[in-house]
Amino acid sequence: MFESLKQAFDKGVEYAFATTDKIEKAAKEFAKENNLNKKEAKKLIDHWVSKSEEMKVVLEKQITEIHKATIKKMKLVTMEDYQALEARIKKLEGNGKKPVKPVKTANPAGKVAKNKPLG
Repeated sequence: MFESLKQAFDKGVEYAFATTDKIEKAAKEFAKENNLNKKEAKKLIDHWVSKSEEMKVVLEKQITEIHKATIKKMKLVTMEDYQALEARIKKLEGNGKKPVKPVKTANPAGKVAKNKPLG
């Protein structure tokens, strides 16, 4: 019983990642082994292809969510973050005008600090 369930699950996962051609071939073999007529075989193929496409969409969404969560946990900058910062910088700089020069701070004592010899 357990082995049958395991095999059925494994086949389901395999079909989820299979191409339409592979699914059609497997469905035709299944139909032949179980004496299904052409109409039933066609219905089975359509059903398996549909389920495969649905599974691909679900898995793609899950992978995307995991990917986003991983990037967030790693505190990496996304392209959207980068582009937003780039736009903000351009806006602050005046949209293509000369960049703002950094402000130089004066030494309040007017003296240059000298390195003291060690020891």
